[in-house]
Amino acid sequence: MPQEHNLYRPRHSAKQRTALVCAVVFFLAPALSFVLGVRAEPFENRELHDFPSLADGWSFFTDLPAWATDHLPLREAGVEAADAVGTGLFGDPPGAQSGARSGTAGVQPEDEPKQVVPRDLYPRVISGKDDWLFLGEDIASKCFPVMDVDHVVAALNKLRHAVEASGRKFVLVVAPNKTTAMPERLPDDYVGKECAAARSEEFWRRIPAETGAIDLREPLRRTAEQLDTDTYSAVDSHWNFAGGLTMTYAVAEQISPGITRTWQIEQGKLRDWPADLVRLLGRSETWDLHEYTLAPDGKEDLTRYIASDFKVPLRTRQFGEEVTGVYNGNVGVVADSFTQFASPFLAATNRNLLIAHSDIVASGDAHQIAELLGDRDVVVFEFVERILANGGSSLLRDDVIGTIGKALADNPR
Repeated sequence: MPQEHNLYRPRHSAKQRTALVCAVVFFLAPALSFVLGVRAEPFENRELHDFPSLADGWSFFTDLPAWATDHLPLREAGVEAADAVGTGLFGDPPGAQSGARSGTAGVQPEDEPKQVVPRDLYPRVISGKDDWLFLGEDIASKCFPVMDVDHVVAALNKLRHAVEASGRKFVLVVAPNKTTAMPERLPDDYVGKECAAARSEEFWRRIPAETGAIDLREPLRRTAEQLDTDTYSAVDSHWNFAGGLTMTYAVAEQISPGITRTWQIEQGKLRDWPADLVRLLGRSETWDLHEYTLAPDGKEDLTRYIASDFKVPLRTRQFGEEVTGVYNGNVGVVADSFTQFASPFLAATNRNLLIAHSDIVASGDAHQIAELLGDRDVVVFEFVERILANGGSSLLRDDVIGTIGKALADNPR
């Protein structure tokens, strides 16, 4: 076609060649970086996308961009830089440049009202009063639940029945979100305030009453008063060791009422802990938190500070004579990251303790679950509020509950 024709387009213009080169670089950069020794690490609340399989057909092409994006060299630095520029230069909310980072698909139940603000625009970090920071997922997870409260209640009761039918004691404890425990530190207005408040009201009204879950909101307030400390940090999404102590007391009293009468607590040394919310803003910072000692018999400190994420199950034993204030049965705790702040005190107050991350239990077959929990007399499930209120925990799935039930039924107590 003549160049002067209106429909003429050059087959390989400079713009086309530039676009082609950019596309090739985009898709080959992960492979080249791998050869050079650069490894992408997950820094959001989800796993990296796997390389798609050619056996997937056309899905190979649609899934390839997600893999390439996740494995771009220095992507974390780029995201953190964008957040820093947006927050410091333009005054955007922290995390607004990249949206909420979640490991749970945001599919709302049909009977939930659709939210005006898309989930991707919810910030990762919410700036509160007096320089307090909050995890945006605390709010987004409630505004975009994957399961209504009716189904959450039903699943938790199925889980209780699966444990109790095998002759074991079942304990359910919910770690409140920082946004729930420290509402006075939240800003006056923020994205998702109304929908999160509505979900929170229903969740806390129904879950403890209908499932027997331990409600730690008031005990945490009492602990803060008695120890004269906040139970959560200004720069981290978790509670601190005072929060972990609160959980330990509540769980122990449900397992063996009155066992805490002889317990004595003393404040210990300060220790550094990496702050997760600050890291989401592109900075590296630690926060100071007090350790505590716990003497179950009122005399000897038995706390054990062992660093663990429980992805490799943590087992602790006490040998020798029985100790007053220590539960002598075998206790298994299915936990998330909040239990790491309770583990020193759980180890002090249980003679035979196992703590395993919920991901291990949810992904295991009956044989693997039996190896973990088959010799346990008590099984404690600890959930952080955001994943339970959202309904996104794998432990709420019928097939997972069925597998747990079979493993325990095959090893009755």
